[in-house]
Amino acid sequence: MSTTSTTQTLHNNASIERPRSGTWDGGNEPFKASYGKLMMWFFLLSDAFTFAAFLTTYGLMRHRHLAFTGDHKDFVFSTAYWPIPDKVFNSFPGLHGMDLPLAFVALMTMILIFSSVTMVLAVEAGHRMDKADVQKWLLWTLLFGATFVSCQAWEWSHFIGGTEEGTKMLDGTIFHGANLQMNQYGPVLFADLFFFITGFHGTHVFSGLVLLTWAFIATTNGTFEKRGHYEMVEKIGLYWHFVDLVWVFVFTFFYLV
Repeated sequence: MSTTSTTQTLHNNASIERPRSGTWDGGNEPFKASYGKLMMWFFLLSDAFTFAAFLTTYGLMRHRHLAFTGDHKDFVFSTAYWPIPDKVFNSFPGLHGMDLPLAFVALMTMILIFSSVTMVLAVEAGHRMDKADVQKWLLWTLLFGATFVSCQAWEWSHFIGGTEEGTKMLDGTIFHGANLQMNQYGPVLFADLFFFITGFHGTHVFSGLVLLTWAFIATTNGTFEKRGHYEMVEKIGLYWHFVDLVWVFVFTFFYLV
């Protein structure tokens, strides 16, 4: 075979389109993730750093303050030391006067976990292109999420209102509840971090409810069926699972540790 013929053969072979490997070889979806899902992962990663900064700050501030060293049953609220969460979050709606440490917060956590389960079922139904099931599980997720936000609103109102006894402040006055400048339960920073951390998370839950409401309406109107996929529900699901996961860390750091 002549040199010219060999060169022509190599040129023809090179021009044949090779199958894509499905990784990073130009024009492909990285790891078979669409652009939208990849951007959602980037957003969640950046958001995780923000929550990590809040929780790290909480840990540092708590480390700087004295801890109560007496017997648990002898604990009283004071600005001299960091409060025990069991003594701060021990109320339950409708059960006035009963000491139920972290019972209501545990209920809130279970509600959010259930919402994550129903979100998984909504995404799975979308993969099956089952419009009715997507509607059903999105609605359940909405109900659980709205219940969680309502519970958090009650917890905030009770935290702000305080106990009947109140706490004697340094100037001799009796103060009830907490705000960004005064705190019945302990150092002011405890209240500040409570409002910032739980409020920041609550804002994320509320944003998720807005997205879920839109997705439910779009599903009802057949928007995703016309597109031929329910990828948007899956992207909202990623966000919702992230919000649920973050609450586990908030619950652990703020209420348990």
